[in-house]
Amino acid sequence: MIGIIGRSGAGKSTLLRMLNRLTDVTEGEIWYDDLNVTALKTTAKRKWQSDCAMIFQQFNLVPRMDVVSNVLHGTLNKRSTLATMFNLFPTEDIHQAIEILDRLGIAEHAPKRAEALSGGQQQRVAIARALMQDPKIILADEPIASLDPMNAQIVMEALRRIHEEDGRMVIANLHTLDTARRYCDRVIGMRAGRIVFDGTADQLTTGMAREIYGADASFSEEATSTEIGTLDKTAAQSITA
Repeated sequence: MIGIIGRSGAGKSTLLRMLNRLTDVTEGEIWYDDLNVTALKTTAKRKWQSDCAMIFQQFNLVPRMDVVSNVLHGTLNKRSTLATMFNLFPTEDIHQAIEILDRLGIAEHAPKRAEALSGGQQQRVAIARALMQDPKIILADEPIASLDPMNAQIVMEALRRIHEEDGRMVIANLHTLDTARRYCDRVIGMRAGRIVFDGTADQLTTGMAREIYGADASFSEEATSTEIGTLDKTAAQSITA
Protein backbone atom coordinates (compact mmCIF):
# COMPACT_ATOMS: atom_id res chain seq x y z
CA MET A 1 0.00 0.00 0.00
CA ILE A 2 1.54 3.24 -1.20
CA GLY A 3 0.70 6.77 -0.12
CA ILE A 4 1.56 9.73 -2.35
CA ILE A 5 1.82 13.02 -0.47
CA GLY A 6 2.48 16.63 -1.39
CA ARG A 7 0.92 20.05 -1.73
CA SER A 8 -1.92 20.78 -4.13
CA GLY A 9 -0.52 21.06 -7.63
CA ALA A 10 2.44 18.77 -6.89
CA GLY A 11 1.31 16.33 -9.59
CA LYS A 12 -0.25 13.59 -7.46
CA SER A 13 -3.52 13.31 -9.37
CA THR A 14 -1.75 13.60 -12.72
CA LEU A 15 0.50 10.71 -11.74
CA LEU A 16 -2.48 8.47 -10.93
CA ARG A 17 -4.25 9.46 -14.16
CA MET A 18 -1.12 8.54 -16.12
CA LEU A 19 -0.90 5.18 -14.35
CA ASN A 20 -4.50 4.47 -15.39
CA ARG A 21 -3.91 5.91 -18.90
CA LEU A 22 -6.60 8.54 -18.45
CA THR A 23 -3.80 11.01 -19.23
CA ASP A 24 -0.99 10.26 -21.66
CA VAL A 25 2.61 10.79 -20.64
CA THR A 26 4.69 13.41 -22.44
CA GLU A 27 7.95 11.55 -21.91
CA GLY A 28 9.18 8.42 -20.17
CA GLU A 29 7.44 5.07 -19.70
CA ILE A 30 5.30 3.28 -17.11
CA TRP A 31 6.00 -0.40 -16.49
CA TYR A 32 4.04 -2.97 -14.50
CA ASP A 33 6.01 -6.22 -14.24
CA ASP A 34 6.98 -6.82 -17.89
CA LEU A 35 4.13 -4.72 -19.32
CA ASN A 36 4.84 -1.34 -20.91
CA VAL A 37 1.64 0.45 -19.87
CA THR A 38 2.41 3.55 -21.93
CA ALA A 39 2.48 1.51 -25.15
CA LEU A 40 -0.97 -0.06 -24.71
CA LYS A 41 -3.66 0.76 -27.27
CA THR A 42 -7.37 -0.02 -27.88
CA THR A 43 -8.35 -3.38 -26.35
CA ALA A 44 -5.12 -3.81 -24.38
CA LYS A 45 -5.49 -0.31 -22.95
CA ARG A 46 -9.09 -0.99 -21.87
CA LYS A 47 -7.99 -4.26 -20.27
CA TRP A 48 -5.32 -2.38 -18.31
CA GLN A 49 -7.86 0.22 -17.15
CA SER A 50 -10.03 -2.64 -15.90
CA ASP A 51 -7.05 -4.08 -14.00
CA CYS A 52 -6.23 -0.65 -12.59
CA ALA A 53 -9.41 0.66 -10.93
CA MET A 54 -9.85 4.34 -10.02
CA ILE A 55 -11.53 5.79 -6.93
CA PHE A 56 -12.16 9.54 -6.99
CA GLN A 57 -12.55 12.22 -4.35
CA GLN A 58 -16.05 13.12 -5.61
CA PHE A 59 -17.14 9.44 -5.76
CA ASN A 60 -18.36 9.67 -9.43
CA LEU A 61 -21.54 7.72 -8.67
CA VAL A 62 -24.86 8.07 -10.49
CA PRO A 63 -26.85 9.91 -7.76
CA ARG A 64 -30.36 8.80 -8.75
CA MET A 65 -29.38 5.19 -9.35
CA ASP A 66 -29.59 2.62 -6.56
CA VAL A 67 -26.43 1.61 -4.76
CA VAL A 68 -26.17 -1.95 -6.10
CA SER A 69 -26.53 -0.74 -9.71
CA ASN A 70 -23.73 1.75 -9.12
CA VAL A 71 -21.55 -1.09 -7.89
CA LEU A 72 -22.46 -3.23 -10.89
CA HIS A 73 -21.17 -0.50 -13.17
CA GLY A 74 -17.74 -1.82 -12.25
CA THR A 75 -18.40 -4.67 -14.71
CA LEU A 76 -19.28 -2.44 -17.69
CA ASN A 77 -15.99 -3.13 -19.45
CA LYS A 78 -16.99 -6.80 -19.55
CA ARG A 79 -20.61 -6.27 -20.62
CA SER A 80 -22.19 -5.76 -24.03
CA THR A 81 -23.48 -2.34 -25.07
CA LEU A 82 -27.08 -3.64 -25.14
CA ALA A 83 -26.86 -5.04 -21.60
CA THR A 84 -25.40 -1.76 -20.42
CA MET A 85 -28.15 0.33 -22.03
CA PHE A 86 -30.91 -1.67 -20.35
CA ASN A 87 -29.06 -2.12 -17.05
CA LEU A 88 -29.14 -5.90 -17.37
CA PHE A 89 -26.76 -7.82 -15.13
CA PRO A 90 -26.34 -11.56 -14.41
CA THR A 91 -27.73 -12.80 -11.12
CA GLU A 92 -24.28 -13.90 -9.97
CA ASP A 93 -22.95 -10.38 -10.51
CA ILE A 94 -25.78 -8.95 -8.41
CA HIS A 95 -25.01 -11.40 -5.61
CA GLN A 96 -21.31 -10.54 -5.81
CA ALA A 97 -22.09 -6.80 -5.62
CA ILE A 98 -24.16 -7.32 -2.48
CA GLU A 99 -21.42 -9.47 -0.94
CA ILE A 100 -18.88 -6.70 -1.54
CA LEU A 101 -21.23 -4.12 -0.03
CA ASP A 102 -21.65 -6.40 2.98
CA ARG A 103 -17.88 -6.67 3.30
CA LEU A 104 -17.73 -2.87 3.43
CA GLY A 105 -20.55 -2.68 5.99
CA ILE A 106 -23.20 -1.05 3.79
CA ALA A 107 -25.21 -3.96 2.35
CA GLU A 108 -28.40 -2.64 3.96
CA HIS A 109 -28.16 0.41 1.69
CA ALA A 110 -28.10 -1.63 -1.55
CA PRO A 111 -31.64 -0.64 -2.70
CA LYS A 112 -31.28 3.04 -1.80
CA ARG A 113 -30.39 5.81 -4.21
CA ALA A 114 -26.73 6.72 -3.99
CA GLU A 115 -27.63 10.35 -3.28
CA ALA A 116 -29.38 9.28 -0.05
CA LEU A 117 -26.12 8.08 1.50
CA SER A 118 -23.57 10.05 3.48
CA GLY A 119 -20.25 11.00 1.94
CA GLY A 120 -18.41 8.21 3.71
CA GLN A 121 -20.99 5.66 2.61
CA GLN A 122 -20.83 6.89 -0.98
CA GLN A 123 -17.07 6.51 -0.99
CA ARG A 124 -17.46 2.92 0.19
CA VAL A 125 -19.89 2.36 -2.69
CA ALA A 126 -17.18 3.71 -5.01
CA ILE A 127 -14.70 1.25 -3.46
CA ALA A 128 -17.21 -1.57 -3.99
CA ARG A 129 -17.58 -0.56 -7.65
CA ALA A 130 -13.80 -0.70 -8.03
CA LEU A 131 -13.71 -4.18 -6.45
CA MET A 132 -16.33 -5.38 -8.96
CA GLN A 133 -13.65 -4.89 -11.62
CA ASP A 134 -11.48 -7.44 -9.77
CA PRO A 135 -8.47 -5.16 -10.32
CA LYS A 136 -4.81 -5.85 -9.68
CA ILE A 137 -4.31 -2.24 -8.55
CA ILE A 138 -6.63 0.29 -6.90
CA LEU A 139 -5.78 3.94 -7.49
CA ALA A 140 -7.46 6.20 -4.94
CA ASP A 141 -7.29 9.90 -5.85
CA GLU A 142 -7.71 11.82 -2.60
CA PRO A 143 -10.34 9.35 -1.33
CA ILE A 144 -10.82 11.07 2.05
CA ALA A 145 -10.29 14.74 1.20
CA SER A 146 -14.02 15.56 1.43
CA LEU A 147 -14.81 13.35 4.43
CA ASP A 148 -15.00 14.05 8.15
CA PRO A 149 -12.35 12.38 10.37
CA MET A 150 -14.53 9.41 11.37
CA ASN A 151 -15.54 8.53 7.80
CA ALA A 152 -11.99 9.15 6.61
CA GLN A 153 -10.79 6.53 9.08
CA ILE A 154 -13.44 4.04 7.96
CA VAL A 155 -12.50 4.48 4.29
CA MET A 156 -8.76 4.19 4.92
CA GLU A 157 -9.25 1.08 7.07
CA ALA A 158 -11.34 -0.44 4.26
CA LEU A 159 -8.57 0.21 1.73
CA ARG A 160 -5.98 -1.25 4.10
CA ARG A 161 -8.07 -4.42 4.61
CA ILE A 162 -8.47 -4.81 0.85
CA HIS A 163 -4.70 -4.60 0.47
CA GLU A 164 -4.00 -7.10 3.23
CA GLU A 165 -6.81 -9.60 2.60
CA ASP A 166 -6.90 -9.53 -1.21
CA GLY A 167 -3.24 -8.88 -1.89
CA ARG A 168 -4.12 -5.95 -4.16
CA MET A 169 -1.78 -3.02 -4.58
CA VAL A 170 -3.39 0.22 -3.35
CA ILE A 171 -1.94 3.61 -4.34
CA ALA A 172 -3.60 6.56 -2.62
CA ASN A 173 -3.08 10.30 -2.97
CA LEU A 174 -3.14 11.79 0.52
CA HIS A 175 -2.73 15.30 1.91
CA THR A 176 -1.78 14.42 5.48
CA LEU A 177 1.43 12.80 6.62
CA ASP A 178 -0.22 11.16 9.62
CA THR A 179 -2.62 9.25 7.34
CA ALA A 180 0.24 8.06 5.15
CA ARG A 181 2.24 7.00 8.22
CA ARG A 182 -0.66 5.09 9.73
CA TYR A 183 -1.87 3.12 6.72
CA CYS A 184 0.88 2.93 4.09
CA ASP A 185 3.92 0.66 3.80
CA ARG A 186 5.64 2.99 1.36
CA VAL A 187 5.35 6.76 1.02
CA ILE A 188 6.22 8.86 -2.03
CA GLY A 189 6.59 12.60 -1.58
CA MET A 190 6.08 14.88 -4.60
CA ARG A 191 6.86 18.53 -5.13
CA ALA A 192 6.40 20.48 -8.38
CA GLY A 193 5.95 17.33 -10.43
CA ARG A 194 9.01 15.54 -9.08
CA ILE A 195 9.57 12.79 -6.54
CA VAL A 196 11.55 14.19 -3.61
CA PHE A 197 11.04 11.27 -1.20
CA ASP A 198 10.48 7.54 -1.62
CA GLY A 199 10.73 5.36 1.46
CA THR A 200 8.99 3.96 4.50
CA ALA A 201 6.81 6.03 6.81
CA ASP A 202 9.47 5.82 9.54
CA GLN A 203 11.95 7.56 7.25
CA LEU A 204 9.78 10.68 6.97
CA THR A 205 11.74 13.15 9.05
CA THR A 206 10.74 16.74 9.78
CA GLY A 207 13.42 17.94 7.37
CA MET A 208 12.07 15.70 4.61
CA ALA A 209 8.53 16.93 5.31
CA ARG A 210 9.79 20.47 4.74
CA GLU A 211 11.33 19.35 1.45
CA ILE A 212 7.98 17.94 0.35
CA TYR A 213 5.68 20.71 1.58
CA GLY A 214 8.01 23.70 1.43
CA ALA A 215 9.90 25.73 4.00
CA ASP A 216 6.72 27.56 5.05
CA ALA A 217 5.03 24.34 6.21
CA SER A 218 3.49 24.83 9.65
CA PHE A 219 5.26 22.39 11.94
CA SER A 220 8.20 22.72 14.30
CA GLU A 221 11.54 20.99 14.13
CA GLU A 222 10.63 19.05 17.28
CA ALA A 223 7.37 17.77 15.80
CA THR A 224 6.55 14.12 16.36
CA SER A 225 5.32 11.72 13.69
CA THR A 226 1.70 12.63 14.33
CA GLU A 227 2.29 16.33 14.82
CA ILE A 228 4.08 16.79 11.50
CA GLY A 229 1.25 15.02 9.76
CA THR A 230 -1.37 17.70 10.28
CA LEU A 231 -1.08 19.65 7.06
CA ASP A 232 -4.05 20.43 4.81
CA LYS A 233 -4.09 21.03 1.09
CA THR A 234 -2.14 24.28 1.33
CA ALA A 235 0.23 22.84 3.96
CA ALA A 236 -0.34 26.02 5.94
CA GLN A 237 -3.18 25.07 8.27
CA SER A 238 -3.48 22.27 10.80
CA ILE A 239 -6.13 19.58 10.89
CA THR A 240 -6.89 17.90 14.18
CA ALA A 241 -8.65 14.60 13.96
